[in-house]
Amino acid sequence: MNLSFLIRRWNFITGIIFLAILVCGCRNESEQDKEFSEDLRNGIVISMGSSKELEPILYESTEAKLFQKDSVIAFYLERDFKPAWTNINFRNSLIDTLKSAHSQGLYFKDYHGEELEKQLLELSTLDKKELSELDMLLTDAFFKFMDHLYNGKVDPKSVHRIWDVSKKQHSKLKLLEKAVKENNLEIALSQLRPVHPVYKDLIAAEKEYRKLKEDAEDFKKIEKGVKIKPGNQDIRLQEIQFRLLQLGYLKSLKIGGSQYDNETVDAIKKIQEAYGLLADGIIGDKTVDLLNKGYDQRYGQILVNLERWRWFPRDLGSHYILVNIANFKLQVVREKDTISTYKTIVGRVSRKTPIFSEEIDHLIFNPSWTIPPTIKNNDVIPGVRKNLDYLSNKNIQVYNTKGEKLDPSKIDWTKSEVKSFSYRQPPGNSNPLGKVKIMYPNSYLIYLHDTPSQSIFDQNSRAQSSGCIRVENAIDLSKYLLRDQPEYTSELLDSIINRGVIKRIDMKQKVNIHHFYWTAWRENGETIFTDDIYNYDEATLQALKKAS
Repeated sequence: MNLSFLIRRWNFITGIIFLAILVCGCRNESEQDKEFSEDLRNGIVISMGSSKELEPILYESTEAKLFQKDSVIAFYLERDFKPAWTNINFRNSLIDTLKSAHSQGLYFKDYHGEELEKQLLELSTLDKKELSELDMLLTDAFFKFMDHLYNGKVDPKSVHRIWDVSKKQHSKLKLLEKAVKENNLEIALSQLRPVHPVYKDLIAAEKEYRKLKEDAEDFKKIEKGVKIKPGNQDIRLQEIQFRLLQLGYLKSLKIGGSQYDNETVDAIKKIQEAYGLLADGIIGDKTVDLLNKGYDQRYGQILVNLERWRWFPRDLGSHYILVNIANFKLQVVREKDTISTYKTIVGRVSRKTPIFSEEIDHLIFNPSWTIPPTIKNNDVIPGVRKNLDYLSNKNIQVYNTKGEKLDPSKIDWTKSEVKSFSYRQPPGNSNPLGKVKIMYPNSYLIYLHDTPSQSIFDQNSRAQSSGCIRVENAIDLSKYLLRDQPEYTSELLDSIINRGVIKRIDMKQKVNIHHFYWTAWRENGETIFTDDIYNYDEATLQALKKAS
């Protein structure tokens, strides 16, 4: 054999071997690679760089570019630095989601919006490195959006002195990876967005008031002045009537009228009642402030409340009590149905009812009242120092640290030791806790309770307590909470109350309680606002504007 023949034979054999390897490689191609190849041929996917480009880019100094560099690196590390956004439909669903985020008070620009839009328009001109950077930016944008959608943009503790609702945790890497595998972004979004009906309704309110804000003329400020009572004349009434017409509370406008007529009085009463003011028809400074709130301010209020519902827990429980502090209302909810609603009295501005969640532990019928430290130090002790009869007039007893009852006339009230004493009011008709208190142990010494002062529930504004929540018809609520314990019939509980003996009954069924605060919602297809009694809205709105 000559040399040329051997070379030709060797080339033939190696060619056969190479072809065999190639065929085997094709047969071993993963199902995911086959799908990718098929999608690529059908135009569903487009190359978004490669692991070769992604890995070095991620480890470069990109802190200024990425919001969540550590999470982005961890995500790509788990998937061997393969691009995530190659599927066109999947990628477009993210862009559409971010662009429509304004409906939830979140904005495209906060998630690399301008840069993403620019690069996507120039997609066909990008090289592999630029495509890899784009893939990385899309992931980073979604991670930030995930956090905002799940826990809000603003830290609630930055605008609330007391905020005791635990921050929710989620696995953003696993959620996105699952969504990528299924090419379905909704898999992740459904686990992130609030599901409570109030949040869903606020999205509808955002759309409504965004249009009203854009279409409406600017509100001319109505000046404050002397109170306007029914039948009075005042030059401001024309402006007031026009404002009521703008807001939909008047059907027509009387030209040249400065008389406070019945039709205008009725309109004022309606708007006062709708926003939690005393519906007396008298136009004072608070009513003028209410009339001066334009659609832009109401729109801001909706954004604030969307943010609040992102702060709140997703799972409130299957059976719970929901208190809206701002609206002076308590709802009992079981399996998503509102069983009953009660009026409440909440903490005054100087002694705000805190925002927190707990589980109801027990009820006490005919409770004594151990006066909490704030009331003891700010009200009781100063009251006794001014007048020794203060304690007897209010039926308050004093106990030392050993639990021994003391004679108030033998105490030196100038000494600081009086702050270490316990002050207690026994059960009775004058006891401010009424006939029952509903306990859920917490560090704020807050609970629900009855009250002998039932007439206060007739008032519209009811921020009058020292922090605890007084409930109208609290005895009915307590009977409901014990209905899973058949031995405690309504008749037996009435008998316990009438005997006046202190009786503790532990809960058996699990009922959560949530003290929340929100000032906008929807009812019967209309957006409702209430007075921001603790002035939380403005602070939250300003924090939202600063956050990105």
